Amino acid sequence: MDTDEELGADELDDENTDYVTFDMAGERYAFPMHRVQEIIRMPAVVKVPLGPPSLEGLANLRGRVLPVVNLRGCCSMEQAPHDETTRVIVVDGGVPLGFVVDRVASVISIDPQALEPAESVQSTVRSDVLVGVIKSDDGDMTTVLHVDNLIGSQFSRLSERGSRDTAATARVPGESDGDAESDDTLELVSFAVEGQEYALPIEQVQEIVQAPESVSHVPNAGSRVLGVIDLRGRLLPVVSMRRVFGLPVTPLAPQNRIVVVSIDGGVVGVVMDTVREVLRVPHQLVAPLPNVVEGEGRKSEVESVCRLEDGKRLVSVLSVNRMFDSPEVRNEIADYRDENEEMAVERDRSEADDGRGDEELFVVFRLDDEEYAVDVDTVQEIIRVPEALIRVPKSFDFVEGLVNLRGTVLPVVDLRTRLGLGRTERDERQRIVVLIIGGVRTGFIVDSVAEVARVGRNVLEPAPELSAEQARVVSRVANLPDQQRMLLLVQVDQLLAAEQADQAAELCEAIVDEALVGV
Repeated sequence: MDTDEELGADELDDENTDYVTFDMAGERYAFPMHRVQEIIRMPAVVKVPLGPPSLEGLANLRGRVLPVVNLRGCCSMEQAPHDETTRVIVVDGGVPLGFVVDRVASVISIDPQALEPAESVQSTVRSDVLVGVIKSDDGDMTTVLHVDNLIGSQFSRLSERGSRDTAATARVPGESDGDAESDDTLELVSFAVEGQEYALPIEQVQEIVQAPESVSHVPNAGSRVLGVIDLRGRLLPVVSMRRVFGLPVTPLAPQNRIVVVSIDGGVVGVVMDTVREVLRVPHQLVAPLPNVVEGEGRKSEVESVCRLEDGKRLVSVLSVNRMFDSPEVRNEIADYRDENEEMAVERDRSEADDGRGDEELFVVFRLDDEEYAVDVDTVQEIIRVPEALIRVPKSFDFVEGLVNLRGTVLPVVDLRTRLGLGRTERDERQRIVVLIIGGVRTGFIVDSVAEVARVGRNVLEPAPELSAEQARVVSRVANLPDQQRMLLLVQVDQLLAAEQADQAAELCEAIVDEALVGV
């Protein structure tokens, strides 16, 4: 990654003497012309929760998702309403980013000698977003701003991503963007077993489904195979990750997930305690497992280890081939596959999968004027908000209370408050969307539930990583320019942190215990 000095030198390159000038709060500023992609009018934006204060929202720029930032906010200036002269300057920061300015003035070419470098005033003004000052013959001055430092000061994750993309492109000239990113990072699906964190390469994972209440056991099944489940008309062999690791097998619970992986042309479901997140790990943070750790007679299921958070978090990367390197296990899985091959073929002839094809189903709801969505498979039910909730003292600010849902204690969270949007008065349109998080059924109050939407996978894309928490909670967006809509896709497992989910479980248990004592 370039240092600030190197970036500043690039901004002051003698060959880059063209600048786009603009006004803010009565003063004139400039960006180097070579960093400006285009200038547009203020677009309609979708507000994004948990982002930096200066973020206006996300806009649709010819089918691309464009983060739009208030430059006054970045520079700690007093805010002003937008008007007919307001413009958005789209800059190249590794990824496109739009800065809202009061007015665009002109494009100018200057003599490099007319630019006073920032070093001459830096010790006094102490501003790392200042590149230099353009002096004119009539005494006017134009302040040149540092594009990368402006981005980094508000959006460190976006800046880091841009730097990684730039470095990857520079490392292999002529390489495609997709190849550069895949060469630079390892994409993993992480999960937990017995409190330890493991991961599988994302290309080995076909899908992740919630574990059913039970698995159909098969007589004379092997030690690792739990049985079979129905997966959209196909019988899927299910293996216990706990048995693979030689750990005691626990009953299936709501938080359990089945990770469907490919093996020898077929598929196998592997039961995990929980699935955590999708990780993008730079290759330099991944090291092979030391040979001394390998067991005698066979290789360990772990092929490498990721060192995250300065080594405080270690994630063991598993190999599917090593997990099933036992001939006995492969034969057991093959038997299940052979027995059901004819039924699977017949099912393919009658219908394709669950009818979704290249689409995903989402429950769409509203908060303020924006539309959010969660995967339909994560939603247990949708209920009305009761007139009264049982208040819980010394709880999180966003916990509204508890409600009795058909004999089950249900913690209820105000999703607006959780996402930093502020509370609102209760009304008839509000609903509670019931989800399972960390094994606990939790209700989330939303302004209204709109629909169950069928969205093509081709319009789904990663959300810009504008802050660490936003990147975890709002992981993707569905960009629907034809409908003039943008859906913010919420990662359900990230709505409550682990300690928050634990507290919700403890609250429910305490209420149940009190009820039993009363009886």
